Amino acid sequence: MGVVIESEVWENNQPLSIFIFVSCLLSIVCLPQNSSRSSTVFDQSLPSSLLRFQRKFLLLFCTASVMEGIWSVFGEYEMSHFGIIKEQMVSTLIISSTSALLAGTFLGMLSDLIGRKKVSLMFCILHLFVSILKMIFSHPSIWLASICLSLTTSIYLFSFETWMVVEHYKVKLGHRLDSLNEMFWLMTFFESASLIGSQMVSNWLVGIDFEKSTPTFTAFLALITILFISREWRESPPATFREYQISFKTHIFYDKRIWLLGWAQSCVHFSVAAFWILWAPTIVADGREVHLGMIYPLFLGSKMLGSTMFPWFINGPLSIRTEDCLLYTFITSGFLLSIVAYDYQEIGILVGLFCLFHACIGLILPCLARLRTFYVPNELRGGMISLSLAPANAALLFCLIQRGYNKSIENSIIIAFGGMGLLSAAVCMHFLKQSGKQSPHQNFHKH
Repeated sequence: MGVVIESEVWENNQPLSIFIFVSCLLSIVCLPQNSSRSSTVFDQSLPSSLLRFQRKFLLLFCTASVMEGIWSVFGEYEMSHFGIIKEQMVSTLIISSTSALLAGTFLGMLSDLIGRKKVSLMFCILHLFVSILKMIFSHPSIWLASICLSLTTSIYLFSFETWMVVEHYKVKLGHRLDSLNEMFWLMTFFESASLIGSQMVSNWLVGIDFEKSTPTFTAFLALITILFISREWRESPPATFREYQISFKTHIFYDKRIWLLGWAQSCVHFSVAAFWILWAPTIVADGREVHLGMIYPLFLGSKMLGSTMFPWFINGPLSIRTEDCLLYTFITSGFLLSIVAYDYQEIGILVGLFCLFHACIGLILPCLARLRTFYVPNELRGGMISLSLAPANAALLFCLIQRGYNKSIENSIIIAFGGMGLLSAAVCMHFLKQSGKQSPHQNFHKH
């Protein structure tokens, strides 16, 4: 007589989802009644042209986020469907990291030189190109698709933020910084919401005909975005290469505060990238069956909650200096990853730690964007962001090679690297704060 062994299934904690949703709602609804902010993105006292831009920009940014999210959610399922083995998946990650390191590092500088509109159009054209490839060939070159999508991700990380900031400084607005603060956390909030939406869209399209429906939908979004950018975006002529080179050396290479800020940004990028590669293997190592698709929205919802805390800590009743806010948040997130690095196998604890980690990331991202507004000239912002991601891409490539090919390090070691990086970012914020006491924020932008 045979023995049937039933596998245990770990069920998602529904009250946690409800708590995150309610907390986000209360944080947004209650904030205007307790904040001394002068203006908000929905404040009718702002110039009508700026209000129209903000709302159109957020819609465009959500569309771009959905395009990015569809391939990130759908990619692993697609590879499994076509029988791609684990070693080949590792190769695609290595190809992506190499492309981001060799080409993505300089895309920000290219956008500053030729114009952000052209590079943002490149983002949409690359998505359109990959979609057309997948529509024509059911199984196109993985290498080519990985390179194109890694470049779109690199552009996504700097182009939209730079565009938004430059447009705000075209308007003669007395409370410009308050309006920018609103946009920073709203971008993080809507990005996470759009990624959740992309998961829902991907699940729906998979049920129809995923080989054709997903690239068709993405191609449609890319075409709409191309038309919008072409019609709506007007930008002033960029600086010459000689002028840009001199300015970049003066304000970026010779300013230690930019180095501190860039290292912090790099540490965040590495820790987040490492997390999204390793979170699923870390959770399923417990041995129980887990519905990963139900856990994914929890992380993004936690990131949304963290972003809603930004106005409370920056302009609201809990107002503190941005460097202090980042210092404490980096320490918290670093310790969270350090706990995970001990390879604790209880799924419930891991999910809770990962949710707290993403709440920290949701607060860190708008804070770093705010500091860039203080320290980085607008005409150099794209180059500074893309250059600061180079150490993270190099470290990620090293870890993928050592783990995927040489088997010389464990997943827990990579997570520990992410935690140590975040703790080092906290040290950077301490030194940045000390330098600010000696020479207060040098805001390059005239009000």
